[in-house]
Amino acid sequence: MLSAQDMQEAVAHGRQVRAVYVYEAPLRLWHWVNALAITVLAMTGYFIGSPPPSQPGEASASFLFGYIRFAHFAAGYVLLAGFIGRVYWAFVGNEHSRQLFKLPVFDSAWWKEAAFELRWYLFLERHPKKYVGHNPLAQFTMFLLFFLPLLFMIVTGFALYGEGAQAGSWASMLFTSWVVPMFGQSQDVHTWHHLGMWAIVVFVMVHVYAAIREDIMSRQSMVSTMLSGWRMFKDDKP
Repeated sequence: MLSAQDMQEAVAHGRQVRAVYVYEAPLRLWHWVNALAITVLAMTGYFIGSPPPSQPGEASASFLFGYIRFAHFAAGYVLLAGFIGRVYWAFVGNEHSRQLFKLPVFDSAWWKEAAFELRWYLFLERHPKKYVGHNPLAQFTMFLLFFLPLLFMIVTGFALYGEGAQAGSWASMLFTSWVVPMFGQSQDVHTWHHLGMWAIVVFVMVHVYAAIREDIMSRQSMVSTMLSGWRMFKDDKP
């Protein structure tokens, strides 16, 4: 339900449009910086796992793999800083900034709404429901298939980074010292970290598809909302 105090009425192109301010600027900034960092990490991570052919000539004349690793590590730091900032904003931001971390799993009505959304995405429902923030299914999916894998990638990534930084470094003390023994050996961490990358890549593809689909079929803004912060609700009739 939309509250009267956070809704503005406007008329555009002959249709009634309701606009609700949902995502604050720090959250939107995190979203796009995070998207860029994940893109760089996925691309460079792929080459780290499957190195390109050797460069011709003397090894000292080429630093290609060094640049790939540097870009990966730099993007990893950006991802970590953004993650910490995102957690902080969940405490100081509006109610929508907490949806990523707060699941009302003991609310039966929430599960019924999530089931409805699943049927809607499977084309089993004809008329969509509209939500100010994330719909229940999106909220559940974001937590299970994005937040938890992202946390996993940060932990395992910096555990591997700590190996290169050697014992005594902050990454080694905070992550490597317990993550590698928990998995058994370093190669196991590499394998799971690599699989985690593909899990996030698949999530991103589904996420982009779902956002564009909802923008078109449910007559509510999705993509533009993450640019302006405002969610627009359009009536079905022109």
